[in-house]
Amino acid sequence: MFEIGNSLREARLRQSLELSDVERATKIRPKYLRALEDEQFELLPAQTYVKGFLNTYAEFLGLDGQLYVDEYNSRYVTREEEEPFRPRRSAPHPRNRRLESSVVLVTLVGIAVVFGLVIAAWKSGDDSPNTNAPIADTGLRAPAERVLVVRGTRGATRMEVRRNSQEGELVFSGTIPNGREQSFKIGRKLWLYVQRPAAVDLVVNGRATRAPARLLFVDASGVERAPAAN
Repeated sequence: MFEIGNSLREARLRQSLELSDVERATKIRPKYLRALEDEQFELLPAQTYVKGFLNTYAEFLGLDGQLYVDEYNSRYVTREEEEPFRPRRSAPHPRNRRLESSVVLVTLVGIAVVFGLVIAAWKSGDDSPNTNAPIADTGLRAPAERVLVVRGTRGATRMEVRRNSQEGELVFSGTIPNGREQSFKIGRKLWLYVQRPAAVDLVVNGRATRAPARLLFVDASGVERAPAAN
């Protein structure tokens, strides 16, 4: 058993995060975040919200969200609430069983007929001459697709990805949780904003590297710092 609220608060303070920072990343209102840290779970709308918010908040801080949900269940959720009532299903009527048997039989016959037609068509195709000339191999290959993979390896971080520049088309805006990864097609170039560079690894075409700064450019050749906007 551990203190749910205190461990969340301590993890947030260790990362020098304010509740407003967490709100921007998780979309959870500060009053609910404060209720989780104070273990005032009755202030949240329902237990479903409590479990969802606990999991999201813990994962954002780089913690095991399921561990917090399990601890909450063990301390605050009764067995009756965990296992909702399920009405007993009545035994099928004999007439329904006969109808189901007939449907199954008709289905099996249909499958056998279709299978026979497929076999016949296949044999007929083998007997016909092959009129398709082989395609010559010119030795040309389509270029391999260039991909950026962002891995949350040392905590969670807020991130924004755009095409070509800071003013380019928005590709992604959200949180990369700890232990998760997100892939992006590089195209010509990507511009990245990484709130916590130390939390992620960047993999470009199979080559892994750490994020050297918050503002980055990524292209087929690798990762480089991007200048700050004027």
